[in-house]
Amino acid sequence: VQSVVRVVFHDRRLQYSEQQQLEGWRWSRPGDRILDIDIPLSVGILEPQIHPTLLNTVEFLWDPSRRTSVFVQVHCISTEFTLRKNGGEKGVPFRIQIDTFGAGGKGDPPEHLHSASCLVKVFKPKGADRKQKTDREKVEKQPAAEREKFQPAYESTVLAEVG
Repeated sequence: VQSVVRVVFHDRRLQYSEQQQLEGWRWSRPGDRILDIDIPLSVGILEPQIHPTLLNTVEFLWDPSRRTSVFVQVHCISTEFTLRKNGGEKGVPFRIQIDTFGAGGKGDPPEHLHSASCLVKVFKPKGADRKQKTDREKVEKQPAAEREKFQPAYESTVLAEVG
């Protein structure tokens, strides 16, 4: 099967101007990509493809009967798409979306099998540590009933099925 991984904007407001936002990013960071596959860490992926014009998209083939994991690298941070650039911004949420397709029949388009996504915010390491700490402190101050509404932390990214 083939999977297509994309980093897109989660906020509907930015989705309307996504192409302009990505073009602005490309102009300010010539030669850079928004999304890449970390090949050495990934397991079971075949024929990874990176399109030179689609900076936020990668594709690969894989065998669903074998153990497979893909590690992706996001090379932009959430605050690069905020209006103020002087620090302290919340940053825009991104969505990592994976669409999986089976082989279509002769001359037919590939068959869509599954889609899943998750919300992410990307910060520089020190900023991310600080953000995680303040978020954890906010949650710890909540009453137990409120804390149960939050998703637990995981070692790897958990994707939710897209309906």
